[in-house]
Amino acid sequence: MGVDGQRRSLTQLRRGALEYCVLALVAHEERYAVDLVRDLGEIQALVTSEGTLYPLLSRLRREGLVTTTWRESDAGPPRRYYRITESGRVALRAFGEEWTSFRDAVDALITEGT
Repeated sequence: MGVDGQRRSLTQLRRGALEYCVLALVAHEERYAVDLVRDLGEIQALVTSEGTLYPLLSRLRREGLVTTTWRESDAGPPRRYYRITESGRVALRAFGEEWTSFRDAVDALITEGT
Protein backbone atom coordinates (compact mmCIF):
# COMPACT_ATOMS: atom_id res chain seq x y z
CA MET A 1 0.00 0.00 0.00
CA GLY A 2 1.39 3.39 -0.98
CA VAL A 3 1.38 6.51 1.14
CA ASP A 4 -1.85 7.76 -0.49
CA GLY A 5 -3.60 4.45 0.17
CA GLN A 6 -2.42 4.49 3.76
CA ARG A 7 -3.73 8.03 4.24
CA ARG A 8 -7.11 7.04 2.76
CA SER A 9 -7.33 4.03 5.07
CA LEU A 10 -6.51 6.10 8.13
CA THR A 11 -9.00 8.77 7.06
CA GLN A 12 -11.76 6.15 6.73
CA LEU A 13 -10.92 4.71 10.15
CA ARG A 14 -10.97 8.19 11.66
CA ARG A 15 -14.32 9.04 10.05
CA GLY A 16 -15.86 5.81 11.28
CA ALA A 17 -14.77 6.50 14.84
CA LEU A 18 -15.64 10.22 14.74
CA GLU A 19 -19.39 9.67 15.01
CA TYR A 20 -18.90 7.70 18.21
CA CYS A 21 -16.59 10.38 19.58
CA VAL A 22 -19.38 12.89 18.93
CA LEU A 23 -21.89 10.59 20.66
CA ALA A 24 -19.51 10.33 23.63
CA LEU A 25 -19.29 14.12 23.88
CA VAL A 26 -23.06 14.67 23.73
CA ALA A 27 -23.57 11.80 26.19
CA HIS A 28 -21.92 13.95 28.86
CA GLU A 29 -23.89 17.11 28.13
CA GLU A 30 -25.96 18.82 25.46
CA ARG A 31 -23.64 20.56 22.98
CA TYR A 32 -23.72 23.14 20.23
CA ALA A 33 -21.96 22.11 16.98
CA VAL A 34 -19.28 24.79 17.27
CA ASP A 35 -18.50 23.52 20.79
CA LEU A 36 -18.12 20.01 19.37
CA VAL A 37 -15.66 21.23 16.72
CA ARG A 38 -13.68 23.04 19.42
CA ASP A 39 -13.66 20.06 21.80
CA LEU A 40 -12.64 17.62 19.05
CA GLY A 41 -9.98 20.08 17.91
CA GLU A 42 -8.30 19.87 21.29
CA ILE A 43 -7.38 16.26 20.43
CA GLN A 44 -4.89 16.26 17.54
CA ALA A 45 -6.14 13.05 15.90
CA LEU A 46 -9.76 14.27 15.98
CA VAL A 47 -9.42 17.77 14.54
CA THR A 48 -12.39 18.31 12.26
CA SER A 49 -14.26 21.13 10.57
CA GLU A 50 -17.85 22.30 10.67
CA GLY A 51 -18.13 21.11 7.05
CA THR A 52 -17.45 17.56 8.22
CA LEU A 53 -19.40 17.76 11.46
CA TYR A 54 -22.75 19.17 10.27
CA PRO A 55 -23.50 16.31 7.83
CA LEU A 56 -22.48 13.83 10.53
CA LEU A 57 -24.82 15.46 13.07
CA SER A 58 -27.66 15.45 10.52
CA ARG A 59 -27.16 11.75 9.91
CA LEU A 60 -27.06 10.99 13.65
CA ARG A 61 -30.31 12.93 14.04
CA ARG A 62 -32.00 11.11 11.14
CA GLU A 63 -30.91 7.78 12.62
CA GLY A 64 -32.40 8.73 16.00
CA LEU A 65 -29.06 8.64 17.83
CA VAL A 66 -29.25 12.30 18.83
CA THR A 67 -32.05 14.76 19.31
CA THR A 68 -31.91 18.53 19.01
CA THR A 69 -33.33 21.61 20.64
CA TRP A 70 -33.15 25.21 19.51
CA ARG A 71 -32.05 27.86 21.98
CA GLU A 72 -31.85 31.60 21.71
CA SER A 73 -28.35 33.01 21.68
CA ASP A 74 -27.03 36.29 23.04
CA ALA A 75 -24.47 36.30 20.23
CA GLY A 76 -26.75 35.94 17.20
CA PRO A 77 -29.38 33.60 15.77
CA PRO A 78 -30.81 30.65 17.70
CA ARG A 79 -28.50 27.65 18.05
CA ARG A 80 -29.24 23.97 17.66
CA TYR A 81 -28.02 21.87 20.57
CA TYR A 82 -27.48 18.12 20.31
CA ARG A 83 -28.15 15.51 22.97
CA ILE A 84 -27.81 11.74 22.87
CA THR A 85 -30.92 9.54 22.81
CA GLU A 86 -31.32 6.16 24.45
CA SER A 87 -30.68 4.56 21.04
CA GLY A 88 -27.51 6.62 20.82
CA ARG A 89 -26.40 5.36 24.23
CA VAL A 90 -27.00 1.77 23.15
CA ALA A 91 -24.99 2.34 19.95
CA LEU A 92 -22.18 4.02 21.90
CA ARG A 93 -21.97 1.16 24.41
CA ALA A 94 -21.91 -1.42 21.60
CA PHE A 95 -19.20 0.51 19.77
CA GLY A 96 -17.17 0.78 22.98
CA GLU A 97 -17.23 -2.98 23.43
CA GLU A 98 -16.29 -3.64 19.80
CA TRP A 99 -13.68 -0.90 19.79
CA THR A 100 -11.88 -2.32 22.82
CA SER A 101 -11.71 -5.75 21.24
CA PHE A 102 -10.62 -4.33 17.87
CA ARG A 103 -8.00 -2.04 19.43
CA ASP A 104 -6.55 -4.84 21.56
CA ALA A 105 -6.33 -7.18 18.56
CA VAL A 106 -4.61 -4.56 16.40
CA ASP A 107 -2.24 -3.61 19.22
CA ALA A 108 -1.30 -7.27 19.70
CA LEU A 109 -0.58 -7.75 16.00
CA ILE A 110 1.45 -4.57 15.75
CA THR A 111 3.43 -5.41 18.87
CA GLU A 112 4.18 -8.91 17.55
CA GLY A 113 5.34 -7.49 14.26
CA THR A 114 7.92 -5.13 15.71
